[in-house]
Amino acid sequence: MQLTPNYYNDRVCLNVLANSIANAKAIYEAAQTHVVVGILSKNYPDNSSAIADMKKYALAIDNAISVGLGAGDPNQSTMVSEISAELQPQHINQVFTGVATSRALLGQKETVINGLVSPTGKVGLVNIATGPLSSQSAAAIVPVETAIALLKDMGGSSIKYFPMGGLKHQNEFEYVARCCAENNFYLEPTRGIDLDNYGAILKIALDAGVKKIIPHIYSSIIDKASGATRIDDVKQLLAITQKLVG
Repeated sequence: MQLTPNYYNDRVCLNVLANSIANAKAIYEAAQTHVVVGILSKNYPDNSSAIADMKKYALAIDNAISVGLGAGDPNQSTMVSEISAELQPQHINQVFTGVATSRALLGQKETVINGLVSPTGKVGLVNIATGPLSSQSAAAIVPVETAIALLKDMGGSSIKYFPMGGLKHQNEFEYVARCCAENNFYLEPTRGIDLDNYGAILKIALDAGVKKIIPHIYSSIIDKASGATRIDDVKQLLAITQKLVG
C-alpha cells in the first residue's frame, strides 16, 4: 500500500473532493493518478462508519485518499487523527495543534500531514491558533519561519495555507512559498482556488522553488446539482499543472 501521494514530475499533486466512490475513481483516472481525493470526516457520525466507508475509497483508488476535517473545522481534529491511524492514508488535513497527535498515532513518517495556518493581513506573519480551543482565543501570530519549525517539531509535512481567498493574500502567499522552499517544507494553498486563478497560484509556489505542492481545489469545481466534482475540470487542472511544471 502506497503511503505517499503520486506527484506529477515529483512536484505537484492535486487535492479535490469526491462525493462517491464512482466520482473518486473518475477523478483518479482524469488526474492520471496525480491526485489525493478528499473525504471529509465531518460527513460521518462516528469513527467506525468513517473508517468502513473510507476503506472502500482507498481500495478503489490505490489509497490515494486525503482525510479531511470539513471546511477546516477544528472540532474534527481528534476524529481525523483517530480514523487516520486505522486507515493509513496518503494525506491528512489537520489544524495546527493536531499535527503531533496524527503523526504519533500513524506510527510512520511517509503520510503527508499538513498543519493549518491562516493569513493575517501582514506579510511574513501567520496565525497558528487554529485548534479547537485556540481558534476561539486571541490569534497567535508568529513568523512564517517559526510556524514551519514548529510544524517540523510535531512531525508535519506541509503548511495548509487557509483561507487564502484565491489571490486576495498574494503578497503574503509569496512570502510563505519562499519560506517553504528555503526550509524544505511542502505547501498546500487552500480556499478560493478555481480554474481561473489556479495557474497563477501554482506558478507562485513553483517559481519560489517549493519542493512539493498540494493545491486544494474544492467547491469551484463541484457540480451544484449532483454534488460531484466535475471530471472535465479535473482534466483541465492537470493540463494546467503539466504546462507549468513541464
